[in-house]
Amino acid sequence: MWKFWLVISGICFAIEAVTVGFLIFWFGIGALLALACSFITDSIVIQSTVFVVSSTLLMFLTRPFVKKFTKKENEIETNVNSLINKVGIVTEDIDTINGKGQIKIGGEIWSAKCESSEIIPKKSKVEVISIDGVKVLVKPLKTPANVK
Repeated sequence: MWKFWLVISGICFAIEAVTVGFLIFWFGIGALLALACSFITDSIVIQSTVFVVSSTLLMFLTRPFVKKFTKKENEIETNVNSLINKVGIVTEDIDTINGKGQIKIGGEIWSAKCESSEIIPKKSKVEVISIDGVKVLVKPLKTPANVK
């Protein structure tokens, strides 16, 4: 029966090599433990129990630990999420109460609204705080001349 567990382990490790989830790996380890158990006992029930229990325990006990080390530190924001914290220029006065306002960021025009109810005049610099539907939520940047 040890050959069966060796094949199962090899299949699990091969699948893990082509995926990035780091999930099937634990089943490969469980199959190796069942393989070791097959040298002690011929009972398929015991071997299968060792496989299932060890795979499940390894998955739940070590996966969070491994996830911490495989987490990407510098994930690149894409699409609209890349706009957050960018600075833009107001191209149309931003009046949140009346639902008007546009800014230009990187050559693109975006509808905008202010996080407060203040009106931000044209040609002011603003920072994008978040995305709300199809509008960017902005706050005015304080220039050194405006700071008291």
